[in-house]
Amino acid sequence: MCRQCNYTIHAAQHHLGWDNAIAPVQTVAPGSTIRFACMEASGGQLNLSSTADDIATLDFGRINPVNGPIHVDGAEPGDALKITLVDFAPQAQDGQGWGWTANIPGFGLLADQFPDPALTLWRYDATTLAPALWGSHGRVGLKPFAGTIGVALAEPGTHSIVPPRRTGGNLDIRDLSRGAELYLPVEVAGALFSVGDTHAAQGDGEVCGTAIESPMDVTLTLDLVKDANLAMPRFTTPGPVTPHLDAKGYEVTTGIGPDLMTGARQAVEQMVDLLCARHGMPAVEAYMLVSTCGDLRISEIVDMPNWVVSFYFPRSVFE
Repeated sequence: MCRQCNYTIHAAQHHLGWDNAIAPVQTVAPGSTIRFACMEASGGQLNLSSTADDIATLDFGRINPVNGPIHVDGAEPGDALKITLVDFAPQAQDGQGWGWTANIPGFGLLADQFPDPALTLWRYDATTLAPALWGSHGRVGLKPFAGTIGVALAEPGTHSIVPPRRTGGNLDIRDLSRGAELYLPVEVAGALFSVGDTHAAQGDGEVCGTAIESPMDVTLTLDLVKDANLAMPRFTTPGPVTPHLDAKGYEVTTGIGPDLMTGARQAVEQMVDLLCARHGMPAVEAYMLVSTCGDLRISEIVDMPNWVVSFYFPRSVFE
């Protein structure tokens, strides 16, 4: 329970697309602190009893529900909405946090190589956020954050919740975690802010298309920066961003060539092959695992005609 919150937005108070005609569920003053009871990305379609068969029948019309929208008094086009991410509290089930990671056919960086549905279910300590067990000997460090966080677009009509946009949305930036400050360009009166798609952990790139998708209560504070005139989102972090992964160093693979997407695919393919050879795991499990904790990075983009993309996998998972 959030004792210092001005408002609570419940799970039922959600929507499934960006549309500036959606009536706000709450109107707040700048400086208000709000708790959002966010569902996981399937919108309740998956649970701890789910199997890979349930992935094949997911209703994509219910994917990535976001709580809101919130009308912020005084917000006008040209302003920036400042979001201070105060806390993330996993919604415990039987005393534990839970989540899921899936390979969804037709979705993900290597979708052409992994056509079949697959599902991994996670349990973890909701209080300590100790690393979550992967199989019998792997552990993935946790860092909760909201994958989808944004405000309404100026253009009328309903816009898909899936792609990120200039006003935020499905950003999947894992460093928008506790203590971060996010600034979003306001395009409509009141901003119409919403948040959801909470994750217990994710690697930069979310390469298989899912992270550790986990229901959480998100506490945040909404403020205004007048006349900021932002073109795109920006954010600040309160300190180092990978202390939960750095301790044992990294295994790194690369992709090199004239196309960044091809390079990203090459780097991830090689990491999947490395983990399969070293740990004897099926390729689809390695693919899902690296999506939860491995990081895609552009290492070099100026030495034409070839660019370097690197994929960092934390050795702490298996050491």
